[in-house]
Amino acid sequence: MNTDRSEEMFRIACQYMPGGVNSPVRAFKAVKGNPIFIKEARGSQVIDVDGNAYIDYVGSWGPLILGHSHPQVIEAICSMATKGTSFGAPYEAEIELASLISAAIPSIEMIRMVNSGTEAAMSAIRLARAYTGRDKIVKFEGCYHGHADSFLIKAGSGLLTSGVPTSPGVPARTAELTLIATYNDLQSVIDLFNEHGQEIAAVIIEPVAGNMGLVIPDSEFLHGLRQLTLKYGSLLIFDEVITGFRACYGGFQNIVAIKPDLTILGKIIGGGLPVGAYGGSREIMKQVAPQGDVYQAGTLSGNPLAMTAGVETLKILAENDWYDRLEVLTYYLIGKLKTVFENHGLYYEINRLASMFTVFFTEELVDNYTAVLNCDTEKYGAFHQALLNEGVYFPPAQFETCFLSCAHDMDDANKTIEAVNRALSIIQE
Repeated sequence: MNTDRSEEMFRIACQYMPGGVNSPVRAFKAVKGNPIFIKEARGSQVIDVDGNAYIDYVGSWGPLILGHSHPQVIEAICSMATKGTSFGAPYEAEIELASLISAAIPSIEMIRMVNSGTEAAMSAIRLARAYTGRDKIVKFEGCYHGHADSFLIKAGSGLLTSGVPTSPGVPARTAELTLIATYNDLQSVIDLFNEHGQEIAAVIIEPVAGNMGLVIPDSEFLHGLRQLTLKYGSLLIFDEVITGFRACYGGFQNIVAIKPDLTILGKIIGGGLPVGAYGGSREIMKQVAPQGDVYQAGTLSGNPLAMTAGVETLKILAENDWYDRLEVLTYYLIGKLKTVFENHGLYYEINRLASMFTVFFTEELVDNYTAVLNCDTEKYGAFHQALLNEGVYFPPAQFETCFLSCAHDMDDANKTIEAVNRALSIIQE
């Protein structure tokens, strides 16, 4: 493909922005390439500035479950924009979105809208510390909860991609308050509680890890966390930024029948616009200002455009059988992809849940952070570039998740299968 315009734009961008991007993984460093610059997107496709079209499995990293530029969502946003783009004051759609979320996720009796998943996670931790009167938190290797200081210890997403276990600028005293456990290993958490139980404010976890690639939890592991936190009086925080309204209409907690104390949301509840949220029981959430003393604020929180897009998105998802359709299409795609890889003598692990999947370039079972690190990232990089040249856009890093949308169809799936077959042939020559 001709990507001359993208190359030129990236060269210019590097003069004005660190690494030429506004978020690290977009730079394509992990796949040893340069990013494509997107001009527009519709349905299941993105089109770059050189006019190349790609079947998109990034989906803005998950929020576009309806696909790009869904007509009803766009119409709602445009209608709202004519009335105003930001008020810094209460707006009716905030109530409507909050009520839709609360009805779908029973553990959320009250909710606070913010502007990103990072902000939501940071605020939830502050609330947990205030509520319990404790300072330490437990997080898991490879799980990513945004870039607040407390979370940048053995994190996932861009940090895992870059091979950086933490980040310069995180004070040692802050790092000391974050205890690290192994995902899917309940004993590693029990050991931490045996030593620090009375100091632990909360356990925060992606119930389905999506930022070290897609790693599926053992149900007994998650139920064990619930029992352990109840025993010690610590809060259990589910980071459902990725899984919320993606795994099902509601949270993954609905599927596994676990009621966390706090839930973090993002991605889909803004319909593709910047948003985040945290919520839980009334008893806990009433500690948040102005009702309580735990301070958290945001000029753009509850932004009318994001609230309107979120309301429209959730209404569309609730109206029909979209989740069933996504399940069937993703199941079909993954089954065919497994066959294609095996035909090339590659028995790679492919993890799937609902409309999410990751092809791990390893033949080992991938159920934790250590297993993820055994992937052949060099080969994934070559595969990514070859696949991009075939018109299919996978995440530019091994340690991310692919997403299908309601706009993807059987034709997209079959084209993807053919493209993967050709890409594998190229990298194995």
